[in-house]
Amino acid sequence: MSDRTPAGRFLDAAIDLLQRVRDEEADSIAAAGTLLADTVADGGRLFAFGAGHSSLAAQDLVYRAGGLALMNLLAVPGVVGVDVMPATLGSALERVDGLASAVLDSSPVRRGDALVIVSLSGRNALPVEMAMNARALGVRVIGVTSVAYAGRTSSRHASGTYLKDHCDLVLDSKIAVGDAELTHDNVPAPFAPASTVVTTALLQAVMATAAATLADRGIEPPLLRSGNVDGGHEWNGRVLEQYRDRIFYRH
Repeated sequence: MSDRTPAGRFLDAAIDLLQRVRDEEADSIAAAGTLLADTVADGGRLFAFGAGHSSLAAQDLVYRAGGLALMNLLAVPGVVGVDVMPATLGSALERVDGLASAVLDSSPVRRGDALVIVSLSGRNALPVEMAMNARALGVRVIGVTSVAYAGRTSSRHASGTYLKDHCDLVLDSKIAVGDAELTHDNVPAPFAPASTVVTTALLQAVMATAAATLADRGIEPPLLRSGNVDGGHEWNGRVLEQYRDRIFYRH
């Protein structure tokens, strides 16, 4: 255990969550990595979506050194991180019915692809409809969420359902409702969110599984290398050219 400073307490909390994810989500992580490997092997494309701060974990998968080159960001204008002003508009857009359908209809996503949807609460209309509509298109969906929210909050979708109810696989981040790990006698609200740390690590565990699964099948995983190592740009150029018809962040 670390010291009991706020920094030490937060790091302890994050480590505890990561250990829970490792121990309790091992089977789901393996299944998700296998699903992505199957998609790559079958000629499908990979996409990731998240709204607000959940988008940070999705973006971490895209054009990432050590990551799969085929992972594309499914971007929804106004909800990619805090890229819109005022930032509160992004939260409002997550509750707009029909937005997910419009985004999917204008995207390159098609039957046989895989879509990772990240939403901490899983309660808003946008991630729920994104999962529903993607599966209706024949897309396999991996949901990354905190299952605890379904038991302690109300759904904001007309169906009364959550992201977890519309996925082929669900990865539970174990984050507590409210996403704040610390309290203090002189601070009126809980603070120190850990969802980005945990969700990002959880998804990189899935990516590692996918890469190793492909390799075990005799398929070279389409990995990117850091541009800051000798030969990295040349390596990436080869991979990007080889898979140019399945990569959409270059256009």
